[in-house]
Amino acid sequence: MNGPTGRYSSRPYGGMRPTRRTVLAGMAAGVASVATARFTSAQTQPMNRNEIEQLLKPLFVTDDPALWRFTVDVYEHCIFGRMQPAEPPLRHAWLVPGGIYVGQWIWDTTFLTDLLAIVPGQDEFIRGIYANYWEYQDRWSRAQPDYAHGMIANFIAPDSGPAGFTGRDWLTFPAYSQAPLLAWGVERVYRRTHDLELVRAALPHLEAFHDWYWRERDLEDVGLVTVGVYDGVVQHARYETYDNEVDLDTLTLTPHPKRRAGAQNGPWYGDIYIPANTGYLLLSEQSLICLAEAVGDNALAARRKPIVAKGIDAMRTHMWDEEQGCFLAVRRGSLSKVKPATIGGMVPLQARIPTDAQAARMAQSLANPHWNTPVPIPSVEAKAEEYRSDGFWRGDVWPSSVYQTLEGLANYGHRAIVSELAGRLLDNAIRVGISEHYDSQSGAPLGVPNLGMSAVQLTIALEGLSARHVIRVAEKKL
Repeated sequence: MNGPTGRYSSRPYGGMRPTRRTVLAGMAAGVASVATARFTSAQTQPMNRNEIEQLLKPLFVTDDPALWRFTVDVYEHCIFGRMQPAEPPLRHAWLVPGGIYVGQWIWDTTFLTDLLAIVPGQDEFIRGIYANYWEYQDRWSRAQPDYAHGMIANFIAPDSGPAGFTGRDWLTFPAYSQAPLLAWGVERVYRRTHDLELVRAALPHLEAFHDWYWRERDLEDVGLVTVGVYDGVVQHARYETYDNEVDLDTLTLTPHPKRRAGAQNGPWYGDIYIPANTGYLLLSEQSLICLAEAVGDNALAARRKPIVAKGIDAMRTHMWDEEQGCFLAVRRGSLSKVKPATIGGMVPLQARIPTDAQAARMAQSLANPHWNTPVPIPSVEAKAEEYRSDGFWRGDVWPSSVYQTLEGLANYGHRAIVSELAGRLLDNAIRVGISEHYDSQSGAPLGVPNLGMSAVQLTIALEGLSARHVIRVAEKKL
């Protein structure tokens, strides 16, 4: 999963499902050249590297020249170089992840707006980015049956996008969502800017999105979520999370078990509950509560708190595996566990889902060689049969999931292992550059250079997760 997900895996497995990268690659270089032209010629605020560096100098404090260059790289290539003007159906300027991924994607947007919010004068731009989501949601809900109301798609494409990734297809593709991190993204911006206008506009849409997620993904009302897609294509359902993740290899789609089968209830719902998206939804529920309390909407906050408590209890009860030292996916119905362990079983740390004892066991597990690879943390444990160091979500390293794991683990106090893992990830990124993902043994960059969501590696440094990579946001002068 990712902002843009579905990258190419060089090693076949089980019949070789097509990934989004292979599909897009089939559109040939013409698509990439169109996207590249848009990146370079239609920036809303064109700046050269020197101008970006001068803008950033008062905002950050570091004595590390290499880390400073990396910071400028992030803002030049992942943020200011990705600004796009409004284009139907997106009524507001937006950020594109990069490469051949055309559109505004959920994961990338949350990480990028967090970093953009450090820069003064970006409030209106950021409000517009999120308004694109709220307007999409309204448009979708007006056109869909009640059960589908509230969904926000994995990405919102411009009308000029290539076949299959054009805004003109918004009713049919993508008919699935993505990691539900939008509330978390809005909260991150709010904590940096205190923009209550952004929060007030977001709240009703975020609650509707969460309600859709629980209604359409927690099929048995147990407090756990699966994946799904309204077009019935299994691989599209996988795109809703880490789309080549090994614990979804046997995923099957069925009708919703609580609705009558028929035209309004096709084979759209996964039969495996997963820890990653469940953890992300609970993280965003906590953010939704914080945002509601910030504007004094105590009723909204009160509605969400029991949902959080139920989900945390469900994950601890049904998904925790002491032997693996992490959370595992479980089968719908039987709630039997699905192996092997994946990075999706570690990211619930960010939402403070594990107990203290479970978090300590996770820290112990992450210190072992099957997770503590030369460049950490792999997307599946290295002792798994499916592990390939460069396999797409099958042993490679994705900075976003590493950040979510380490930020969470640090909050439990396990700073030593966090610093070790974060330090090696950042050493590699500074050495080879910002990339979509990395080989967990060699550190070689994989996929799209300067992919938007990989800018989160700067966030790792800014949050002090690596003791050797010291940079902070400068204190604002009154």
